[in-house]
Amino acid sequence: MALRDRLRRLLQRPGTVDLRPFEAVVAEAAAREPEVRALSDEALTARAVSGGDPRSPVGRSGDPRSAGAPLRSPDLLALGREAARRTLGERPYDVQLLGTLGLLSGHVVEMATGEGKTLVGALAAAGYALSGRRVHVMSVNDYLARRDAEWMGPLYAMLGVTVAWVGQSSTPDERRRAYAADVTYAPVSEVGFDLLRDRLATDPADLVLPEPGVALIDEADSVLVDEARVPLVLAGAADAASADATYAELVRRLRPGLHYTADEEARNVQLTAAGARAVEHALGGIDLYAPEHLDALTAVNVALHAEVLLQRDVDYIVRDGAVKLVNASRGRVALLQRWPDGLQAAVEAKEALEASPSGEILDSITVQELVGRYPVRCGMTGTALAVAGQLREFYDLEIAVIPPNRPCVRVDEPDRLYATAADKEVAIVDEIAAAHATGRPVLVGTLDVAESERLARRLDRAGLPCVVLNAKNDAEEAAIIARAGAHGAITVSTQMAGRGTDIRLGGGVPPTAASSAPPPAADHDRVAGLGGLLVIGTGRHPSSRLDDQLRGRAGRQGDPGGSVFFASLEDDLVTRYAPDESHDGPAAPDGRVDAKGAHWIVDHAQRVAEGVDMEIHRNTWRYHHLISLQRREVLAERDTVLRGDAADRLLADLRPEQHARLVEAAGPEPVAAAARQIMLFHLDRCWAEHLAFLADLREGIHLRSLGRGLDPLVEFNREAVPAGKRLLGRARDRAADTFDTLEAADGRVDMPGAGLARPSATWTYVVHDNPFGSLDERAFRGLVAMFRRR
Repeated sequence: MALRDRLRRLLQRPGTVDLRPFEAVVAEAAAREPEVRALSDEALTARAVSGGDPRSPVGRSGDPRSAGAPLRSPDLLALGREAARRTLGERPYDVQLLGTLGLLSGHVVEMATGEGKTLVGALAAAGYALSGRRVHVMSVNDYLARRDAEWMGPLYAMLGVTVAWVGQSSTPDERRRAYAADVTYAPVSEVGFDLLRDRLATDPADLVLPEPGVALIDEADSVLVDEARVPLVLAGAADAASADATYAELVRRLRPGLHYTADEEARNVQLTAAGARAVEHALGGIDLYAPEHLDALTAVNVALHAEVLLQRDVDYIVRDGAVKLVNASRGRVALLQRWPDGLQAAVEAKEALEASPSGEILDSITVQELVGRYPVRCGMTGTALAVAGQLREFYDLEIAVIPPNRPCVRVDEPDRLYATAADKEVAIVDEIAAAHATGRPVLVGTLDVAESERLARRLDRAGLPCVVLNAKNDAEEAAIIARAGAHGAITVSTQMAGRGTDIRLGGGVPPTAASSAPPPAADHDRVAGLGGLLVIGTGRHPSSRLDDQLRGRAGRQGDPGGSVFFASLEDDLVTRYAPDESHDGPAAPDGRVDAKGAHWIVDHAQRVAEGVDMEIHRNTWRYHHLISLQRREVLAERDTVLRGDAADRLLADLRPEQHARLVEAAGPEPVAAAARQIMLFHLDRCWAEHLAFLADLREGIHLRSLGRGLDPLVEFNREAVPAGKRLLGRARDRAADTFDTLEAADGRVDMPGAGLARPSATWTYVVHDNPFGSLDERAFRGLVAMFRRR
């Protein structure tokens, strides 16, 4: 073992999982390969189902925790390797078996691009399933969930494991059947939405999700970090949230600097005194800050935020007559995602679009809380070390760094820094032209949709044909990216390019259950001889991890490749996170800056951005942690009511005379059923009201606490904790009052008159918390200054 690895483990640094025990097991598996290869298909399946070791009596009915985890045995690795060879035509490398053991040990494994993480995840999922645990393989989208379930299906079948998948279009019955499989592939958002719907079920037969077992997270850094604090929401029907187009037109006429100012992080914008006077005049001479005009003030502020801080083709696109949010870490449409209702309506008014449906939030859960429900958690990704601190702090997960099957020979050039953004773009086009002249394929990663289209126009004017991939055509992502390694290809993509799809030199097709054939060797060798795929970044991301993800698109499986990032001192990263830093050093005639101090500014800005994001994540978790504890108490009560006669016994105690009268008229079973529905209704109603109260409290707590030097979180808890303790009592009291109104006759209870009207429709979405930061996040603007000082 390298000295640095021993030192890292001693210091408890990220990536400290010791692989030596795993290596010994893999070596034993290799020794048993001839024996396993001699088995028939049926014998192989029988051996896997029995636990891998024919001498072991432990199978699915056994308890793997008391059986010494037999599915980590060399026998099971040998069986999995042979099953993959027979069904997929792929014999897993030793490093893939190391990754399998890392997952089976409950770690996040970091494996480079092209190392076969899909197969590693399938082998681990099968191992968990054969030990008696139900496995949910969570991915980032429908495409990957379906592709991987179908692609790995034959492997699972030979190992005696059932597999299914869930997507956005799956019906409740299809979901129920899919979750009944040993292994279920699903987007993390769909699992969350199913959980939210289950939490409002009024009959146990309507439940979809089983008890959580193992969460195996694909693209673990994206799911567990980038999307960790994103709330998944279940809403009930209400009137559409419309925004008066008058306000959108009014703020469009305001001038920056004169009528409004925005803070340096572009998280907040406010009217100046001149702006307030202009707005008051436009609205007929009102006093904008008078109590009776509070609604107008709110509408103006929300419209101003939509106009100034949200940019079309950066934060969102308009497609099919609707606003589609763009995922900040991937540059693709964020499916089912929307802003809080008022802001969503303001952006729709800004774009002159019809308002989308709005509704009351009935329940919500963050991705972090969702994953935290699973007793066993593990994951895989190409870039885990950069977020090791967050994975350890929020999920108690350690990282196992798996070496590549073949050494990476990609050449990562130092950043090229320019004084201005214009100089940078000229240099990028020149670099693309030089590579394209030789036939070398180029993949360009841009920061947003607008930049990708601007660069594509520049390339077109230079006579350089390119394919553009961004949020506007992301349905074609897999097909476009799979061909990015073809001779002479130029692909311009926003941010993460086709994560989950291999880029093979010479081109190719996306892997499917039917075909995963590589391009012809001659095409591969031709491109390899030119240096392989060249990845160009048009700017540094707010996280070094996103830079590494982009670099990792080149150099798969020992192939040649290269990467280089271009940056400028006018980039948004620098102006937002290091605006006070300056560099007066000389620049070359083409605008290039080589001084170490200038490069330090870019590195510093990225470190500041990463530090601020970490603090916001930590602070957001503190708020949601209290809410999740309160929700846990409510859910425990609700589950007791749903599955038994707790409501009937409670209401019999609270209203004995009414209970006796109803039982005499209708019989015990109809009364118990009515009591159950009443109690469930009021538990759900009180929880929705509590969520609304907490949202208002969290937004307003800073106005009352920061001015007096108080800790906002302490003040939030001071009011939220007592409110949570009163919730169950209030639900029971309301249920008793409703129970009093019931009438019964002829063996039935009259429920329609009880006023238990649930929403006529519900729907799910991912709420993009105020992109400028909710008020508690805006309080962290001081963090930027703090991290700069560091």
